[in-house]
Amino acid sequence: MARTSKRLIASYILDWFIIIAIAAVGAGFWKITPNHRPFTLVDPSISFPYVEHEKISTAVLAVLSLLFPAISIFLVAMIFVPGPSIPAKTPKSMIWRRKLWEWNTGWLGLGLTLALTFLLTMGMKNLFGKPRPDLLSRCDPDYEHQADYAIGGYPQVLNGLYLVSATICRQTDMGKLNDGFSSFPSGHSSYSWAGLFYLTLYLASKFSITIPYLPPFSYASSTGSSSHTFANVDKTGRPSSSSPTLPPPASTDPHTPGRSQSAAPPTYLHVLLLIPICLAIYISSTRYSDFRHHGFDILFGSLMGISISWFGFRMYHLPIRRGGGWAWGPRSEARAFGTGIGLGGYREAQRKKEDDNQDLESGKDTSQEMSREYVNGRYGIMEPSNPAQQQQPVQV
Repeated sequence: MARTSKRLIASYILDWFIIIAIAAVGAGFWKITPNHRPFTLVDPSISFPYVEHEKISTAVLAVLSLLFPAISIFLVAMIFVPGPSIPAKTPKSMIWRRKLWEWNTGWLGLGLTLALTFLLTMGMKNLFGKPRPDLLSRCDPDYEHQADYAIGGYPQVLNGLYLVSATICRQTDMGKLNDGFSSFPSGHSSYSWAGLFYLTLYLASKFSITIPYLPPFSYASSTGSSSHTFANVDKTGRPSSSSPTLPPPASTDPHTPGRSQSAAPPTYLHVLLLIPICLAIYISSTRYSDFRHHGFDILFGSLMGISISWFGFRMYHLPIRRGGGWAWGPRSEARAFGTGIGLGGYREAQRKKEDDNQDLESGKDTSQEMSREYVNGRYGIMEPSNPAQQQQPVQV
């Protein structure tokens, strides 16, 4: 088994440092005094009572949105990976490499999702400074002298309906007052949906909980089989030329040839997805019943969390329907910290290196082929299918 290079390990350690740094910047935004948007004392939408004890505190939110998904991902990676597709003679070292890699990518996606959500949510709260529904209860405004705090508007025309600044508040607890101007977007909603919807996508991928569909091409015909990850490699971890490629399954129904291509998953598996989704819905609803957020704040925060969770999941995992439940493979050593224009993705160099090593071991002369590798599809530049086209001058 080949050793993992220190350069590659360092690149993923750097990924974790970047994720932690993003979260740290979000924590810095949390400490900054938000913008205090002017308000009116007769606005019923900010006249709700202040609830001392929230149904879901910040600590409970962290447990449900961070610890619960993280523990679930760890257990799935340790118990269910690599799954029943593994051949009986697969070395244990390969099995543990796959377990650790799936665990690492699962946490990387979760960490990136929550860090980005935290950063964007805290930054937007400070920028907008929207009053919460319970602002007046926090503010304790000076009603008798509201004209002294009036800003803008036409008080004479509106018969004393003033638009006032936050300086009218007599609240001495500045933390409580500043938090009253952090309504948009809902942090509980964005954070809960980010962590729990990411867990939903992760579970759906690992247990193939999807709506049945007809793929444009057969997964079996393009990869060999669902067990190609282990079946097509030898003890050294390299692709095995002796592994057969299975043909696509033939349909047994002449009238509807596609019906045997897929089937609905067992209904009980949907409970796995309902648990995190229902938790996110409940957490979001408490922000409305506790008078902490307006309806639009909750909806926007939820959509933001869902969008970022999808981004974080797809960054490290294959599509749910066509990925077989696997994460993307690691970057190649040569491209661990980046790649150049026209070189394609971050796995191309590794394939090139493995092919060259196999050719050298077999005694094949690759001097001419290696010179063409940089101009063919392997490195992102298509080689002309007609050899005569290579001799044609370039038209400017």
